[in-house]
Amino acid sequence: MPRHIHASTRIAAAGNAPKQIEEFVGRVNSGTDAVSIARMVSPPGWEEPAQTPAFDEYTVVLHGLLRVEHDGGVVDVRAGEAIVTHGGERVRYSTPGEGAEYIAVCLPAFSPDIVNRD
Repeated sequence: MPRHIHASTRIAAAGNAPKQIEEFVGRVNSGTDAVSIARMVSPPGWEEPAQTPAFDEYTVVLHGLLRVEHDGGVVDVRAGEAIVTHGGERVRYSTPGEGAEYIAVCLPAFSPDIVNRD
């Protein structure tokens, strides 16, 4: 039977400035371990520590610019674009300039226990 998710749950975010994380599907809001789906709103100048997560992350930028630093360089992902990062890759996310709004999908679901931040 389909399960209707009526609202998201706000999750605390890492980083130097307040970032909104609204989890719709995941370990917190729906008790789902297999996948998490969240809407992120990051302010201008937000950045978080580097991480080597044990999950793949699929990110679609809706507004603004999301910067993804990795061991091979830097990728700027703009509105209407997406990026895929794989578990075991060291990455660092930030939103220079105007900030960003984006959707992040993690397989398996995001957890502080498997994000492996520096």
